[in-house]
Amino acid sequence: MAGPSQWRRAAVRVEPGEDPRLALARELAEELDLDIDQAEGGDLMWVVDQRVTRPGPTPPPRKLHLIYRLHITPEVRATLAEVELDELPDGSHETGVIEWVDYRRTAELPIFPPVGAALAALPHPRATVTDAGLEAVTDDNYTWV
Repeated sequence: MAGPSQWRRAAVRVEPGEDPRLALARELAEELDLDIDQAEGGDLMWVVDQRVTRPGPTPPPRKLHLIYRLHITPEVRATLAEVELDELPDGSHETGVIEWVDYRRTAELPIFPPVGAALAALPHPRATVTDAGLEAVTDDNYTWV
């Protein structure tokens, strides 16, 4: 792949009984128009345990965030969606612009779960990750903005 490797975060909600890799493929198709068969990899990099209190009246759920890595060519990336529609509680939609950034810049970004520093520290985009467990996100080390 020519040029610096790019990173795009896609949040995936796994439905009850759904295989996590099938959920990943479904969400990437919905959000980016990406057929996962056009990508290389798909290996699980990190697991982040979320045990943090959120603002608002809804009790905070405990979540496990599974961080997967896929590699796509610039040619495939050029065919992907450039915006996404996020549904709001009233049924309307908010348009978000999809931005690809060099993985080495992710430490500077407000990413949740907070994996930016670990991602930016990789010596190259295909580096082997030896410890899949990142620090849990708790009220002691994370504050919602």
